[in-house]
Formats: sequence, C-alpha cells, structure tokens
Amino acid sequence: MRKLAAALLGTVLVAGCTTGDDAVDVNNGGEFRFVQGTPSGEVIPEDERASAPAFSGTLLETGREWDSSLLVGQVGVLNFWGSWCAPCRVETPEFSEVAADLADDGVQFVGVNVKEPSEQFALAFIDRFGISFPSLYDPRGEIALAFRDYPANAVPSTIMLDPEGRVAAVYTGEVAQEDLRRVLERLLEEA
Repeated sequence: MRKLAAALLGTVLVAGCTTGDDAVDVNNGGEFRFVQGTPSGEVIPEDERASAPAFSGTLLETGREWDSSLLVGQVGVLNFWGSWCAPCRVETPEFSEVAADLADDGVQFVGVNVKEPSEQFALAFIDRFGISFPSLYDPRGEIALAFRDYPANAVPSTIMLDPEGRVAAVYTGEVAQEDLRRVLERLLEEA
C-alpha cells in the first residue's frame, strides 16, 4: 500500500510540474501553482514597469547571506526552481551557459530554490548540472511570495529585472534559451 501511495504521489508531482491549473497549498500559507509555460517572454514596456520587491536569503553554495541590492545596476535574472521539477532540469543548465556568456555584460543570474525538503537535494542538483550562478535556498517559498504580483509561485518561473530594479519580463514554465537571450539582449540595449 505504501509503495502504491508513493508511486501515485510521484506521478502527481511530476505531472503537476509541467502542465495544468492545479494548486498545491504550502505550509507557509502561500500557494504554488503548476502552469503551462509562457511560449515566449514579453518585455514589459519601460513606463509600465514596477519596482521589484526587496528580498534576501542564504546562498546554497556558501551559506552566506545575499541581498537583492546586489543586482542594482545590472540586468537581473531570477529563476525559481526545484530539483523535483522536470523542466528545471532542462532549462537550468541552459541558464548557466547564458549566465557565463553574459556575466561581463552586466547580467546577473540568481537561482531561487523553492519547496525543497532538504538542502542536500538542491546542492546535488547544482553539482549534477554544473550550475555556475548562485542560488538562494528558500524552502518555504518566501521569496516567491514577495513577488505575489507576478507568477513566481509557478515552478519553474523566471523574472527579469532591468538595471533600475524593476520587473521587466516574466515567464512561467520552461524558458527556451533563444528566447532568454533575445529578451536579455533587448534589456541590455535599453541600459
């Protein structure tokens, strides 16, 4: 009976990560939704952009504190991921490649690991996929909740910030590398 229950739970989690409108309540009073991906990112017009909320957290790799003020003056890419999320396994290594390519151009990637039962799973994911950019450990989803006006509670989600710290583009679901590069190039041109 336990094996059947575990198999059913695994099937629901994997299926839920990729499509559907189902909601999963989280223990901190928030909600994570699993939604179908945005086909391509749309840049929010400059005059319609709102400031991103300030946030901070602990870096998985070092255990040091990190603060969003470190993104000021750069194009920021926040990627909400979990080791349990199948699309994250595809897009995160691609993000790492883009992060390395654009690091000297003023683009800073920051991962936000959410709803992970243990830091060990997140660290194993980073190691397995050779992730080059820092990731915050956010097991209760508090950073995602800070972005409640944007769909950061869908996993994976990606939020791009302009150098002024305003939300410039939002993706839900897996992001194609070509589209990620196209939007980042546009944001760099604005700067």
